[in-house]
Amino acid sequence: MNKEALLTEEKTLDPQDWSKLNELGHRMLDDLFYYLETTRQRPVYKKPSKDAIASMRQSLPELPQGATGVYEDFFANVLPYNTNNIHPRFWAWVQGGGSPFGMLADMLASGMNANVSIGDSMPMYVEKQVLDWSKEMMGYPATASGLLLSGASLANITALIVARHHANREIKTKGLQAISGPMTVYGSAETHNCVIKGVEVIGIGSDNFRKVPVDADYRICVDELRRMIEEDRAAGCQPFCIVGNAGTVNTGAIDPLDELAVIAKEQNLWLHIDGAFGAIPKLLPEFASALKGLELADSLSFDFHKWMYVNYEAACVLIRDPQLHREAFTTAVNYLTLHERGLSAGPDAFNNLGMELSRGFKALKIWMLLKQNGLETYRTLIRQNLQQAQYLAEQIQLHPELELLAPVPLNIVCYRYNPGNCDADLNKGNKEILMRLHEQGIAAPSYTVLNGHYAIRAAITNHRSRFEDFELLVNETLRIGNEVFGRH
Repeated sequence: MNKEALLTEEKTLDPQDWSKLNELGHRMLDDLFYYLETTRQRPVYKKPSKDAIASMRQSLPELPQGATGVYEDFFANVLPYNTNNIHPRFWAWVQGGGSPFGMLADMLASGMNANVSIGDSMPMYVEKQVLDWSKEMMGYPATASGLLLSGASLANITALIVARHHANREIKTKGLQAISGPMTVYGSAETHNCVIKGVEVIGIGSDNFRKVPVDADYRICVDELRRMIEEDRAAGCQPFCIVGNAGTVNTGAIDPLDELAVIAKEQNLWLHIDGAFGAIPKLLPEFASALKGLELADSLSFDFHKWMYVNYEAACVLIRDPQLHREAFTTAVNYLTLHERGLSAGPDAFNNLGMELSRGFKALKIWMLLKQNGLETYRTLIRQNLQQAQYLAEQIQLHPELELLAPVPLNIVCYRYNPGNCDADLNKGNKEILMRLHEQGIAAPSYTVLNGHYAIRAAITNHRSRFEDFELLVNETLRIGNEVFGRH
């Protein structure tokens, strides 16, 4: 077919008028900077309006709508109703608030649009640098392996796959038919649900995750762990992995990691530590004792986007044995073979270390933010959050109507309104308090249930929070609690 018989005009998604897009881009940047600068002036939560929700029921676009119109739709219907974890009084779940420089780093990464999986290009080396820094931060040997992922969920699954490979290398090719008895994993009853999901996804099954009881401080009972392992072996099961918690999601409890390391070595089991946010205080010398043993784990997961305040998404898994890590995931195919020179040369491909072949350049924002701030800045902010958690706990204990429901070893504070001698349903009433705190745009803690008690839960990984914000939370909890329980 000759060229004249083809389309009369060859198309591209690049703009015909770069100056107009440039102008719109500067408008977007100005709007987002203003949005971040004025965060404190807005409610912490704003329910999406009916019009905004209705705007997401549009017909599939057939014709162009124009970049300016699309942006104005976003500005009117999406931006005002953000989850708002950038707000100073957002303490729900465990979510970091990002930073303006991190936003710019994401823009740069998106502009490069690199697939950081294979090839002799600088994004590959930037990720290798971030992984080397991660090993240094966590006390891992320089020879260890690692990978950046979207979050601790995928990081935990990646580690569990390597742990399974360590236990039985034939599973990779023959599947679970290669084992003679059920494989079992052990973790405390406070282990995060994403680990349970990971056990399900890799074919072990949630019935084979042994939930070990915890003590009064919500830490795993090591004597019970030993007993359960021995009982399972006697019953024909195949124990292969212990999961330790460096900061449980409910209360921030840290398991006795050094004791878990001893048991894992004695029993020839893989030790994985879920340190989604609680591994980060490894940067602080004063946490050397509490986190002793973390550096001995066979694998460790943690999030940069939580207590390192990196913009979403950014997580890491470290694997002590690099060869085992590679064996668990690599599959030789001719179209991914490294060459001696050219683009197809370079470092070992990251797709040999995980499930993803398509991988964004999330390493850039971590690299840029670590360089911008330095570890001393992070140490200061982490200490600040820890002090704020202790301050909040102290403020709660000053008021007889408020009850602290768990120890505060890290940055999570669980409490409830409890006026005493009350016939009302405390769980229902505290749930109502939480919802009103959200609806009135005051603060956004989250919730959990501890020993049957509904708890208002503040997870403090927010560099924008001030001590006055926690005073407001306490005062507003008292005000709303008095309304809900009819105390004036």
